[in-house]
Amino acid sequence: MAATSELDRTIGERLSEHDLRYTRGRRAIVDGLRTAGGPVTLPELLELSTDLAVSSAYRNLSLMEDAGVVRRLAHGGDHARYELAEELTEHHHHLICESCGSIRDVVFDAEIEAALDVALVHLGRAEGFVTRGHTIDVYGHCRTCPA
Repeated sequence: MAATSELDRTIGERLSEHDLRYTRGRRAIVDGLRTAGGPVTLPELLELSTDLAVSSAYRNLSLMEDAGVVRRLAHGGDHARYELAEELTEHHHHLICESCGSIRDVVFDAEIEAALDVALVHLGRAEGFVTRGHTIDVYGHCRTCPA
């Protein structure tokens, strides 16, 4: 068995806090999400992790979402997409194609992130809202789809 990574330890702790074990099926989900490199639908995840059963994958994704391990993205289309929670990976945003439904992770440089943080804190203050973080979803058409 491979050595447990820091990510696996953190996931195990989060699941344990919710009285859940880090089972083989849940590890397969995490491995599939890691391999995917971006948000995937359940059918795509099942292709990446062929030993997953559909019924247990749905149940485990829901439990893992509740435990803060998985983030569910519902941007229209036939299927929700799933990714590892941002707290476990890195801060990022999404480019979402309105034609094919693909979602691509993008990371802004530090200067843009800092400017966004300042602008959003100012917006929050003006609205009597305390900001905690942000994600940005940019909608349009990917390079393979006609605009």
